[in-house]
Amino acid sequence: MELKMASAPFRFVTQISITQITHWKAKNIHELLSCLKEVPGSVIYHHTHRFLKQHQFLSPEPPNDFAYWVDTALQDEKLAEKLFAIDTIRFPTIRDIREKIIQTIENHLISYNNYHDAPEGDEFYFKQSISFVLPTPYEAWNLSEFAKALKKVSINSLYHHIFEARIRPPLGINDFSNWFETALGETKLAKDVAKMDPYTHTLEGLRQQVIHLVERRIQEMMRV
Repeated sequence: MELKMASAPFRFVTQISITQITHWKAKNIHELLSCLKEVPGSVIYHHTHRFLKQHQFLSPEPPNDFAYWVDTALQDEKLAEKLFAIDTIRFPTIRDIREKIIQTIENHLISYNNYHDAPEGDEFYFKQSISFVLPTPYEAWNLSEFAKALKKVSINSLYHHIFEARIRPPLGINDFSNWFETALGETKLAKDVAKMDPYTHTLEGLRQQVIHLVERRIQEMMRV
């Protein structure tokens, strides 16, 4: 049995990112809060998502820079725990993540009004990520071609299609699931991939899990 051909191919792309220091910085929690309300979304993105790529061989859940700084520089363990607990991947947009962080800090300050300054040299310096999306030679017209290509693409490509896609309007879903659903009509496979918890896998683990789901679906189709 020949595999169904997609209505449009899946074209794998990759991305490179550079880090740029901004003029915003904070020496205490109140300045951090003020800056969080002003900085561009690219800054929020950098400080909440960069660990997903940096710790590609580690699990479980990665931290975020705000929680780490509050814990180590301000030594506010209670607030740090609350910030660490924010599950950034569950928020559909950077705006939602920003609002959650701001709300968490503001609620904390109602009971614990921390005016403690970080030691000199330990101020929080806001940075931003600037990303460039590049084509790759890999594309797929069916599930078999998709699985073969997915085994070859880089970690950066995988990150782009799974994590970047989730916060890219208007879909709010990873690129793989979107293609399975819209180009192949593979609704169940699309949902299975979308349900994967990125925090329980490294990026390599995510790659293997997606490949497993795709190859299992191919075997099901071959038995029909």
